[in-house]
Amino acid sequence: MSSVSVDERDRDARMRGERARRVGVDETKASFKTTELIVYIATVAGVLIASAIDDSIDARLAWILVTAIGIGYLLSRGLAKSGSHHREGADTI
Repeated sequence: MSSVSVDERDRDARMRGERARRVGVDETKASFKTTELIVYIATVAGVLIASAIDDSIDARLAWILVTAIGIGYLLSRGLAKSGSHHREGADTI
């Protein structure tokens, strides 16, 4: 086993002009590990409960709102993952 830390390997790789490789580090979390998913589920539940209670929000409007919330959630996850590379199954050091 080597006693060289990851930071030392990164520094050495930069000095040699190589691109540093991180071992098993993802830049973003899986969606089920984020608070975004909890907020999304709570918001959808809130819209559906409000449509059931309030007569001014009909079923059609409620589902349009749920669709818009879903699109917003997908866009936020896409932006969060846009600059990251998923390294599952990749060769590691």
